[in-house]
Amino acid sequence: MASLNVGNLGEYLREQRRNAQLSLRQLADAAGVSNPYLSQIERGLRKPSAEVLQQVAKALRISAETLYVRAGILDAERDRDDVETRAVILADPSLNERQKQVLLQVYESFRKENGFGADTDADADSGADADVAVDGAEKVQNPHS
Repeated sequence: MASLNVGNLGEYLREQRRNAQLSLRQLADAAGVSNPYLSQIERGLRKPSAEVLQQVAKALRISAETLYVRAGILDAERDRDDVETRAVILADPSLNERQKQVLLQVYESFRKENGFGADTDADADSGADADVAVDGAEKVQNPHS
């Protein structure tokens, strides 16, 4: 089987897995994918879907967007600021996971409102998403209201 052109995704995943001190089997189990499939991704023999990359990123506790760029799903130049912003939010140790997700929802709703959202088909829902995200952010800030 010939190696696919998926950049350095496989090498990067292997490095992140080793940094997390996880075996291939442990990461595959945590991400909900098969051990052989994950091995093929690491060796550059398979190009995973965005959904699989998201599962792997979650299991590794890293930014899914970073994996999307390395896999060629996102344009590195155009989306670099967005990826970096998301990575900083996700890496902030002073926020809990719920707060991070609410902040990302607010951030994405503002990007969509300003015409920078990646999913233009969901623009009709962005106003409702923003309202929900802002309401959630207010509750996180002031849980007694």
